[in-house]
Amino acid sequence: MTVDAGRATHGAFWAQIMNPTWLQKLAEVAGAFLKLGLTSFGGPVAHLGYFRTEFVEKRRWIDDQAYADVVALCQMLPGPASSQVVFCLGMRRAGIAGALLASLCFTLPSAVAMILFAYGVAGRGAVSGSGWLHGLKLCAVSVVGLAVWGMGTKLCPDWPRRLVALAVSATVLLAPGSWIQLAAMAACALAGSWIFADRQPAPRADPALGAGHAWAAASLLTFGVLLVGLPLIARSNASRTVAVVDGFYRAGSMVFGGGHVVLPLLRAEVVPKGWIGDDAFMAGYGAAQAVPGPLFTFAGYLGTVIQGPPHAWAGGVLALLAIFLPAWLLAGGALPFWHSLRGMGRAQGALAGANAAVVGILLAAFCRPVCTEAIRGPWDVLAAAVAALALARLKAPAWLMVVLMAAAGQWVLR
Repeated sequence: MTVDAGRATHGAFWAQIMNPTWLQKLAEVAGAFLKLGLTSFGGPVAHLGYFRTEFVEKRRWIDDQAYADVVALCQMLPGPASSQVVFCLGMRRAGIAGALLASLCFTLPSAVAMILFAYGVAGRGAVSGSGWLHGLKLCAVSVVGLAVWGMGTKLCPDWPRRLVALAVSATVLLAPGSWIQLAAMAACALAGSWIFADRQPAPRADPALGAGHAWAAASLLTFGVLLVGLPLIARSNASRTVAVVDGFYRAGSMVFGGGHVVLPLLRAEVVPKGWIGDDAFMAGYGAAQAVPGPLFTFAGYLGTVIQGPPHAWAGGVLALLAIFLPAWLLAGGALPFWHSLRGMGRAQGALAGANAAVVGILLAAFCRPVCTEAIRGPWDVLAAAVAALALARLKAPAWLMVVLMAAAGQWVLR
C-alpha cells in the first residue's frame, strides 16, 4: 500500500467515525438491542419473532424477504441462531461496529444475571440435595423435552431423517463425548449432501449483505485456524484457562439447531474434567431458562464457577467471549457469500443431515443427563409433565415456570 493510499484509508476511517449519521445509527442499534436483551424471553424461536416485529414492522430497517434470508443463513450455520441474526442485523445497519455493539447490548443483561447467579451459588456452598435445585432440574426436563419434540417435528419430517436421529442418539449414549458428537454431525452432513439434496431458489441479490469479501474470508479463515489450533495449544499447555477457552470455543463451533443443544456439549467439556459438578451445572442451566436473551450466556455462569475467587467474574467473561466468538466469525464471514450459497442443493442436503443429527444429540441429552439427573419417582414425572403442558398449551412464560418449579422443588417435592 502506498503512503497516499494509506492516508486515504486512514482518512476514510476517521471520516466514518465522525459521521453524525453513522453515530446516530450506532446509537439506534444500541438502544434497540439493549431493549430486546432486557425483554426477549422465550428462547431463540421467540427471539426471531421479536426481531421481526421490531426491525421489519416497527423500525423498517429491513424488509421481510431480506430478513428471511438472514434467518435462513443463521439457521444453516453452527452457533446460536438468534445471536447470529443480531450480529447480521447490526452489521447491515452500521457495519462491523454495529454488529459488535448489537451483540454486546443483546447479550449483556442475561450475561450479568448469570454471572451474579454464579456468585450466589458459590456463596451457598454445595448445592447437592437442595430442593430448589431439584425443581430446576425438573423444569429442564420439560424445556428440553419440548425442544426435542419441536425440533424433531420440524427437522425430521420423514422416516429417513428420524432413523438418522435415532441412530445418532444411540451412538452418543453408548459413546459420549464432544468429538463423537462432532463426528456424527459431520458424517450426517456428508451423507445428507447426497441423500437429502434439494436445490432451492437463490434469494434476490442484496447489496447490503455485510462487509467485503476479503474481510469475510479472513473471518472464516480465523474461525478454522482457532478451531484446529486451540486444541493443539491446550494439549501442549497445562493452563486450565487455555483449556477452558478451547472447550467453550469448540462448543460454540459445534452447535446446530438452537441453544439447547449446547447442554450436552458443555457438559462433556466441564463435568468429566471435574471443573464443576453435575448439580451446579444443572442449577445454572435451569436458571438460564429464567433470564431474557440468548441461552448461550449459560457459559458466563459456568466460567464464573470454574474460575472461582478472587476474580471469578473474569472467568465468566472469558467463557462468554470464547463461546460467542465462533458465531460472530461465521456470521460475519458467511453473510457476504450467502446469495451464492443459498442456491446450492448439496448445501441444503448437508444442512438437513446435520439437523437430523442435532435432534439425535438433543434426544440423547434429554435421556442422559437431563432425565437421569432429575427424575426420582412418579411425582417428578407428573411435575415435569405439568410444567411441559403449561409451557406448550397455556403458553406460560419460561421464567415463571422456573420460579414455580424451584418453589415446588423446595417445599412440595422434597
